[in-house]
Amino acid sequence: MGNEALARLAEERVDHRFKGLPPDADGLSVAELAAQRRNLFTGGFTTPVLALSAERLEHNLALMETYAARHGLAFAPHGKTSMAPALFQRQIERGAWGITLAVPHQVRVARAFGFEWIFLANELVDAAALRWIAGELAADPHFRLVCYVDSVSGVRLMDAALRDAGAGRPLDVVVELAAGEGARTGVRTDEECAAVADAVAATGTLRLVGVAGYEGEVPRADPERVRAWLRRLVALAAGFDKAGRFAGLDEIVVSAGGSAWFDAVADVFAEIPELSVPVLKLLRSGAYVSHDDGHYRRLTPFNRVPGEGALEPAFRLWTQVVSRPSPGQAFANAGKRDAAYDLDLPVAQVVRRDGAERPADGVTVTALSDQHAWLETTGEADLEVGDWVGLGLSHPCTAFDKWQLIPLAEADGTVVDYIRTFF
Repeated sequence: MGNEALARLAEERVDHRFKGLPPDADGLSVAELAAQRRNLFTGGFTTPVLALSAERLEHNLALMETYAARHGLAFAPHGKTSMAPALFQRQIERGAWGITLAVPHQVRVARAFGFEWIFLANELVDAAALRWIAGELAADPHFRLVCYVDSVSGVRLMDAALRDAGAGRPLDVVVELAAGEGARTGVRTDEECAAVADAVAATGTLRLVGVAGYEGEVPRADPERVRAWLRRLVALAAGFDKAGRFAGLDEIVVSAGGSAWFDAVADVFAEIPELSVPVLKLLRSGAYVSHDDGHYRRLTPFNRVPGEGALEPAFRLWTQVVSRPSPGQAFANAGKRDAAYDLDLPVAQVVRRDGAERPADGVTVTALSDQHAWLETTGEADLEVGDWVGLGLSHPCTAFDKWQLIPLAEADGTVVDYIRTFF
C-alpha cells in the first residue's frame, strides 16, 4: 500500500498549485519533470522558491540513524515537521521504528501512504477520530497506534467513543508525564499518574503500554533539570512495572525526545533498569531531517557532543531583489507566505548574479511583509535589482508547511526530485 501510494505521487501533474515551479512544466507529471533534471537557477523556476539540499538531507538521515543505533534507541521521528510521506519512507528505510504525529489529520495522511506504526504524541478525545481509528485497527492487523493519555476524564471520553464504535482491538496508550508545573500537557503528580493508569485498566478498549513525555517543555530547561525530569519518567515506568501494570505485554514503551535534548534522553535511557519485559526506548526527534540555520543550529545536542557528528541545514529559500530604493535598503520577493519567521527572521547567506555565487556580505533581513523581505544593506553589499538571494531559515516545522512541492536539488543546482507535503 505504502509503495503504491508513494509511487502515485510521482504521477501527480504539475500546475498552478505549486509555487516556484517552472510555468512551462504545467501538465508534466512530477516524475517527468524530475527526469528532466532541470537546474534550479537556469531551468525556469520562479522566485521565491524553497529548495532542499539532496546531499545534506541524506547526511542528516544517515547521522540520526547512526546516533539512534549507537545509543540503543528506537526512533520514531516526528512527522509533523515535514508532513512529507516520501521523507517518512526514507526515515523508515533508515531504520526508524515508525513515525510520530500530533493530530488525527496527520495520522490519516500517514495511513493513506501505508505507514503502519504510529506514535501519536497527543491525547485523542475526538469521537469522530476515535471511530476512524477503531476502523483502521479492525481493518489492518498490522496497524499499531500508540497515543497519550493524561487525565481520567480523557480516558473516559476515549473509552466511550471506542465502545460506541464497537472497537474490537484495544488502543495502546502511554501515560504522559508533564514536564513540570506550568508546562504543557501531561499528568502533574505520581498520584494522578496512578489514577490515570487505573482508569485505563478499568476499560476494555485501552491498553496501557508505557509512559512518555516531552522534555523540551521542562521549565527553565538546562541539562540538570532535563535529566532530572527524564529520570522521573524512567522511575514512573519502573514503578508501574513493579505494580504489575504492564502484565501481559511483550515490551514496555518509554518515550521522549525532541530535537534539542536527545543527548540527555540517550544518557538517561541508558540507565533504565531491567524491567519485567524489554523496554522500547523510543526517541521522537523530528527537526533533524532538514535541520536549520537558526533555532536548531543553536540548540542541537550535537553542539554538546561534537564527537558524534553534526547536522547540516538543508533548506535554502531563494528570493529575488525586486526593489533597491536607497543605498541602505532593498526588498526581495519572499515574505511570511514563504519563510519561517515564528522563531527567527531568515538570514541572507548568498547572492547569485550571472551564474556566480558569493557571500551576502552586508545584507540583513530586518522584517517580513506578507510577500516581501526587508533587506538592510551596508556599504559592502553589492546588491542589484534582479539578484537572487539565498536565505537560511529558522524552524523547519514552519518552513515545510508553506510549500506543497519542494525541489530536491544537488549542490550544482540540479533538481533530482520533488518532495510533496500534506498540511
